[in-house]
Amino acid sequence: MALKSWGIPQIPPETVRAAHAVFPKSNIYIFLRDRLGTIYQDDLFADLYPERGRPAYSPWRLALVTVFQFMENLTDRQAADAVRSRLDWKYALSLEILDPGFDHTVLSEFRTRLVALTAEERLLEAVVTLCKQQGWLKGHGQQRTDSTHVLARIRALSRAECVVETLRHALNILSVVTPDWLQNQVQPDWLKRYGPRASEFRFPSEEDQRQQFLHQVGQDGWGLLSAITTDPDSQWMLSIPAVDTDASHLETRLFAPGAGRNLDG
Repeated sequence: MALKSWGIPQIPPETVRAAHAVFPKSNIYIFLRDRLGTIYQDDLFADLYPERGRPAYSPWRLALVTVFQFMENLTDRQAADAVRSRLDWKYALSLEILDPGFDHTVLSEFRTRLVALTAEERLLEAVVTLCKQQGWLKGHGQQRTDSTHVLARIRALSRAECVVETLRHALNILSVVTPDWLQNQVQPDWLKRYGPRASEFRFPSEEDQRQQFLHQVGQDGWGLLSAITTDPDSQWMLSIPAVDTDASHLETRLFAPGAGRNLDG
């Protein structure tokens, strides 16, 4: 993808009218856009993209979404849904009300570009600079700009979503293929934990709680696989793609050496 910037567009009038009508007292995203502007410019990330190729999605928007999703503890999929559906985010991003947004994988690709060129610090350096200009931070001294922590937290949430959704998919497939067998395996709290899509679930923001939740998911997954592998009459289920994928994800995402640390960067 190549960066083809046409500058920062104004907020569409219809989006302005709707946002002010829905949020007459403003909210944090409208306030940030009104006080700090877009924070980022495409030029800040120009060196991350090749000179030729199909146009990339505006990096200034992706940077802003990255900050927003960290603020709200959102996965990539949830953040992309917010861009499509939330009026306050569209206001901050200068988007039309009917703008469909982008595929959630674009956020992961953007983070990969930042990390590849060790450009992570640009995310918060731009915020700190603007806050100093506003007088919200003192001009002297060194401010802590741990953008690596921001990217690691988002990556951890997206990986956690992948693990939970993989197990949920396996359970759904088994409920169709062998419902009676699965009924004997289901635990009382599985419906609450794996009923809704992982993209609809808000993971705990505290690290200890999030690790506890993921540990429970791992136990559930390995318990299910153990029930399949220890019963000769059930081992045929291992050939089901959803079950095979579930086993692979549990091993690589949760129980590989250092996986707990990797999930949180």
